Amino acid sequence: MRATDQGRRLPSSLVDSRRQGQRWVVAAAALVAGTAHLPVIAPHLAEAPYMGVLFVVLSAGCLAIAATIWFRDPAVLYVLAVGTCGLAVLGYAATRLVAFPLLGDDLGNWWEPLGVLSVGSETVAVAAAVSALLGRPRTATDRHRPAPVRLAGLR
Repeated sequence: MRATDQGRRLPSSLVDSRRQGQRWVVAAAALVAGTAHLPVIAPHLAEAPYMGVLFVVLSAGCLAIAATIWFRDPAVLYVLAVGTCGLAVLGYAATRLVAFPLLGDDLGNWWEPLGVLSVGSETVAVAAAVSALLGRPRTATDRHRPAPVRLAGLR
């Protein structure tokens, strides 16, 4: 807990983040990524239902990360941002390189405007989240924990 000017105490996760710069970049990029997929959910649910469902899950995940990271700053959120947005970028590339069932028209269509917007924002989210994770101050106990545990901020 940390004191404020009025003498009240606020949780340190709200006022004293070690990743302030990256925190807001990840939040904004995840918000853009989540909202960029909303317009394509309905057409994909009709055309290729499996992809429509994946877009729903991706949008919900990105929006949840953006909303949560606004109020909390645990390292696990950055790990989730890397995983969620990183997999989305890989999925975009896969659908452009290989004809997926019911999505053959996406093959080679690299410059679809919402796709470019989402891939750009997802890439920014991944880069900022990785920067936040790698820039985290190390403590003496970090040396004794395996790397994945250190990066996720788990004890």
